[in-house]
This record gives sequence, C-alpha cells and structure tokens, in this order.
Amino acid sequence: MTSTPTADAQTVTRALTNATIAASHAPSIHNTQPWRWRTYGDHLDLFIEESRTLAVTDPDRRLAILSCGAALHHALISLAADGRQATVTRHTDNARPRHLATIRVDARIPVEPAAIRHLQSVALRHTDRRAVSGTPVDADTLRSIAAAVESQQTLLHVLRPRQVLDLASASDHAHRIESDDEAWQAELLHWTGGARTLGTGIPDAVIPREASPTTVPGRDFGHPGDMAIADTHDRTAVFAILHGPGDGDPDWLRAGEALSAAWLKATELGVSVVPLSAAIEVTVTRETIRHLLSDLGHPYLVLRFGVLDHDTAGPSHTPRLPADQTVDHR
Repeated sequence: MTSTPTADAQTVTRALTNATIAASHAPSIHNTQPWRWRTYGDHLDLFIEESRTLAVTDPDRRLAILSCGAALHHALISLAADGRQATVTRHTDNARPRHLATIRVDARIPVEPAAIRHLQSVALRHTDRRAVSGTPVDADTLRSIAAAVESQQTLLHVLRPRQVLDLASASDHAHRIESDDEAWQAELLHWTGGARTLGTGIPDAVIPREASPTTVPGRDFGHPGDMAIADTHDRTAVFAILHGPGDGDPDWLRAGEALSAAWLKATELGVSVVPLSAAIEVTVTRETIRHLLSDLGHPYLVLRFGVLDHDTAGPSHTPRLPADQTVDHR
C-alpha cells in the first residue's frame, strides 16, 4: 500500500510537470523559448538558456529574461489550478549566473475558479498580427488589463494619440537601424521563416504576406509570410508601454510575469495582444520610449491591444520545443 508521503510526493512531481508544460506555452522573443527548468523534490528552478538567446538583437538578455518571466508566471498559474500553494524566490545567484528564480511547492490550497480560467487562457493565448477590427477596446477592459499588470509590481501606460505618433516614429527608426545591420539580418533569418520543424522560431504561417495598414509599424521579418491580412487600418488599436522603476534582471523578470498576467486577462476578455519590441531593442529609441513615460520609469515592452474580427480564422500557434530540451529532472 502506498504511504501518504510517497503519494504526496508523486502528486507534487505531477504538479511540477504540469507547470513546466504550461510554461512551455509562454510568449518569447522570436519564439526562442530561452528558459530551462530543473526539478528536484518539491522545487523547480528557472534558468536562462544561453543557446536560445539573441546575441545581436538582445545582447543584454533583457528580452530573454522577460520571456523567462512570462514562463514563470505561466508555471505559477498551473500550480494554482492544481491546488498547490507556491513560494517564489526571485534572484540572481552569483554562483549560478543563469539562475533566475526558484519555485517551492507548499501546502494544498482551494482551487479558485479564476485559476482555472487563467489556465484555460494559457492554451488559448497566441500572437495574432492581423489588423484589428473597428470595435474599440473599452475603458473598463483596459483598466482590468492594467490591474493584472499592477498585480505583478509593474505598470501599464496607455499612450495618448500624440504619443502614438511618437511611438510610430521611434519604431520606424529602430527598424531602419536594425535592418542596416547584417548580423541582425542573419540572426532574424535564423529564427524566422519556413515551417520551423525544430520547435522554435516564427514560421511563415504566422508572418503576414504584406505589411498591414497601421500607425505603428510591426516587426519587419525581411520577407513575406503565408498569413493573409485584411486591407483595413488599425485605427481602433490601443498602444501601451509596459514599464517599471528598475532596469535590473529582477525587474525584467517581473515585467515578463506582468506580460503574462496582462495577456491572459486580455485573452479572457476577447482582446488581442501583439508585443512590439523593436523600439526597446535599440538604445536610442528605447530612450525615446522612456521619454514618453516622462522619464519616470524604464520601458520593457510596447503592447498593441485590439479586438479582432472573429468571423475569420486566426493563425496557428507557434511551435514548441519538446520537454526534454527545456526540463532537467534530478
């Protein structure tokens, strides 16, 4: 007969496995999935995986750490839906420079309906670069998304019309700077296009065939993809800046958790989210984005919110790596 401690150890192991599966669905820069998990006992360690970072686009690993933060939040959502209390220690261990956080599974807790909704949204959430519909995002919805961001000790600044024009100019400037860099072009080519059968990167199936009419330019992937887009302008789109007071690794990790919280809430409310990182990737334009915050914080990411036309099918989800490439068991 199985003893209680052994049975509980098995349920903890199962909960941690489910957490890493949920984490695999997290958004990441160019779908690099730059995280690696290590499970042992009732602990789950999160590391940054250097081989899946962008040396040219993201030399300081800011966006990679942000991506890992999104995976961390997804994992916590899974544990809550599994009825498990989790304690998180976020730090950079000098002895383990790639180490970002540790999750420890504690006692059982009641499963809240909100936790189940969040976990369902993990599977539904994806990036849809199509133009938004004519239906605007209402103020109450934006407040709910901002509250989700603030729950992760990060802030969301919704841009005014004049600031959107400044963002558009900064984004265009960043695109031109990056496009002139041959090393950047080579890195983009490595991570985008084709069918992406290895489980990472952005396949042509989710890259637009042509640039959509928009005030703020989206990512220029350097080649047309296979995704058809409507010939409509996204005038009803809302642009916002994810930001906070600090610029260290723990701040970017928190920013990723806030991105996940915002995106899951937006998914529940029927709102599309497109992350726009080009203006953050280039130092001079990142400073421009910081000025839009009146220099009161550090920008982590620009987000486009909008309501999509649900009468047409959206793009498929991007591929994911198998667990043996992202999880180590001890």
